Amino acid sequence: MKYETAEDIQKEAEEISRILFPHIDLANVKCFRSRGTSSRGTIARCHGLPKVMQKAIGIKAVYALEFLTERFEKLDKEEKTKVIIHELMHIPKSFGGGFIHHNFVNERSVNMAYREYKKRKYENGVL
Repeated sequence: MKYETAEDIQKEAEEISRILFPHIDLANVKCFRSRGTSSRGTIARCHGLPKVMQKAIGIKAVYALEFLTERFEKLDKEEKTKVIIHELMHIPKSFGGGFIHHNFVNERSVNMAYREYKKRKYENGVL
């Protein structure tokens, strides 16, 4: 696997976070593109640093959002935004290194969050 920072995705993730997820510490979330995956069907992943590792090295929670280039780049703009929302939804309000699982982060909840995001952008005159 090869990783590179994804400034364009980072910028959109930060905008989405400011609008929908104010609990996210944007300084400790980084977006990356990856190439060369052998996983099937995965478009993106959220990686958190477990609490015990945070304590061991003396840092706050850090999250890496990984977008698998081979699949993510084939999506249209709306679907890319939904994938970014999906990955951000995995980050809990405690921002402690944990992970919200797919029993909450699912197509229905992502679509609801996407509609709310579009509504708030429209209300703020961004659209």
